Amino acid sequence: MATFQYIAKDAEGNETRGTVEAGDRNSAIATVRAQGLFPTAIGEVRSSAPAQPAAAPKKNARRGRAPAAPEGGEKKKGKGLNMEIKITLPKFLRGKVKTKILTQFTRQLATLVNAGLPLMRGIDVLKRQMKDPQMLEALDGISENIAAGGTFSEALTQFPKIFDNLYINMVKAGEAGGVLEVVLGRLAEFAEKSEKIKNKVKGAMIYPIVVLMAAVGITGFLLVTVIPKFKQVFADMMGGAELPAITQFVIDASEYVQHNGLVVVAAVAAIVLAKKLIGKTEKGAYLFDVMALKMPVTGTLVQRTAVSRLTRTLGTLLSSGVPILQSLVIVRDTTGNRVVSNAIQNVHDAVKEGEGMTGPLSQCWVFPPMVVSMVEVGEETGALADMLTRVANTYDDEVDNAVAGMTAAIEPALIIVLAVVVGTIVVAMFLPMIKIISSVSGGAS
Repeated sequence: MATFQYIAKDAEGNETRGTVEAGDRNSAIATVRAQGLFPTAIGEVRSSAPAQPAAAPKKNARRGRAPAAPEGGEKKKGKGLNMEIKITLPKFLRGKVKTKILTQFTRQLATLVNAGLPLMRGIDVLKRQMKDPQMLEALDGISENIAAGGTFSEALTQFPKIFDNLYINMVKAGEAGGVLEVVLGRLAEFAEKSEKIKNKVKGAMIYPIVVLMAAVGITGFLLVTVIPKFKQVFADMMGGAELPAITQFVIDASEYVQHNGLVVVAAVAAIVLAKKLIGKTEKGAYLFDVMALKMPVTGTLVQRTAVSRLTRTLGTLLSSGVPILQSLVIVRDTTGNRVVSNAIQNVHDAVKEGEGMTGPLSQCWVFPPMVVSMVEVGEETGALADMLTRVANTYDDEVDNAVAGMTAAIEPALIIVLAVVVGTIVVAMFLPMIKIISSVSGGAS
């Protein structure tokens, strides 16, 4: 029999610590759960054993990982002349952990915990197969915090760039209710669906961007390279005769681009910079968010995406046991649109005063009547989380339809624009040629 030390939550969410005697970890978990507790961390209490400084580096080396270096990147010496150096990039040079990696970690951890594996053991298993250095560093820190007596949610707060407030608060709710594996599964599902919608929107924008870049490139090439040669031909063969208006317009545009190319580039850069600076102000950012929601073609897609994300986030939080006021604060800070954030703040204030969500939602033009009605039914029946999830599923389908419709509308429009631009240049160059050929034919007769 071995002694296991555990950290657990009772039915009311109070933390309890203690020890149990059991043959293995699974038996220890079963014993703790038999007491009506929900373990969040458990580990075997071992007697102090002699260190093995020579074996540890070799084991780490076989796994492809260098032993941890002390702060400052200094060398770490073992016995003898063996030395290992761990080189890490400064934090400001590191990129963000990809959503795919975080989602995969969450899904795998949920599976391991649901299978009865202790949380610490599950994290150790995932550490061995983790290849992302930033995520691996975070898992090392999480393991250390839990081993020191902290909870999983407390450990996650040490890495805010990887685990946002939504993730941390849902884990905290799962710990309090003893359903951590369920919450982790919901988190993974939420991340997968959010990433799916994001990828669909990005995919729909690839074709228009490629066509626009091609149009700009072709137009620039014609104006800078081809038009000047035609201009010289017209000057030699027409003897200073007046050119057609469309031809003169194209030649003037070509000369402007040639002599003021840097001015054009600087003007575009200034517009982009001004947009960013204005977007950093509260009023400017709010204005851009309103414009994004009311754009003729893309506005509907942005609105439906915002509603889908909001309802899914709020539904996931409520179904995981996070209090409604705390859930509304998290949703408000993760919407990504200030118009929606202001509406959620109004909902938060109304709920705080004991009112319902329906009134403030109906006053914001972003939320369609169907969404407001579903929320009202959810409040009356006590199934708000379920109703919000249904709304999110509905709007996921509408986002798919909006993406398909936008793609179908943009593709022919861009092709027409490209044809008009290139066609105008071609016609402008051929009109004088027709005039020259006509004059030559008339002179010959």
